[in-house]
Amino acid sequence: MNIGINVKLPKKKCEDKKCPFHGKIKPRGRSFLGEVLKVNLHKTIVVGWKRTIYLPKYERYEKRNTKLHVHKPDCIDVNVGDKVRIMEVRPISKMKNFVVIEVMK
Repeated sequence: MNIGINVKLPKKKCEDKKCPFHGKIKPRGRSFLGEVLKVNLHKTIVVGWKRTIYLPKYERYEKRNTKLHVHKPDCIDVNVGDKVRIMEVRPISKMKNFVVIEVMK
């Protein structure tokens, strides 16, 4: 059950093949912290976060939003507004390249 990253393991067990803890998919690459924006999709959640970009021409900052579709294994329970840690995996589908690895309450 060790995925090579220092995170809390989920208490529930699942049969999801695309779960990093109980399946065969391995997390690698980038990881982000974000807020859950939408959960009403099948095994998919939408995670987003805000960032600021400096524009040298205008000497000001602009706000930008990032949204990603993320795979949610059955063993992890999340609700809208939760802070989650996501990590990159191989492409799961056309839009999903990330998986939830930890819920930060």
